[in-house]
Amino acid sequence: MTTVDDVCHHVRSKNAGPYWVTFDLFFKGPDEFARYHDSPVLGPDLIHRLFGADPALVKRFAVPSLNMIKISYARTSPQGGMVERDMHAGQQFVRLLDVALDPA
Repeated sequence: MTTVDDVCHHVRSKNAGPYWVTFDLFFKGPDEFARYHDSPVLGPDLIHRLFGADPALVKRFAVPSLNMIKISYARTSPQGGMVERDMHAGQQFVRLLDVALDPA
């Protein structure tokens, strides 16, 4: 089973303004990028399941020159709200690391 952590040398999350969170997945090289950058596993359904985001508000951008993809989603509540647990969204990426990319 190949996971995000296996094929990426760096994964980070951060605020993209007070209403959005973004993830950057930097693949280990062009081969991993080519194989997984458009994987349906890394789509809106995963972000909905892990973070409760509206799938219609998930955006994914490939950056081939950096062997990376950026996935952004609208927060379910604004940054700094009453239910905020990670003000800067810096720890959100952890849930992605164990996501299986290949069928079992």
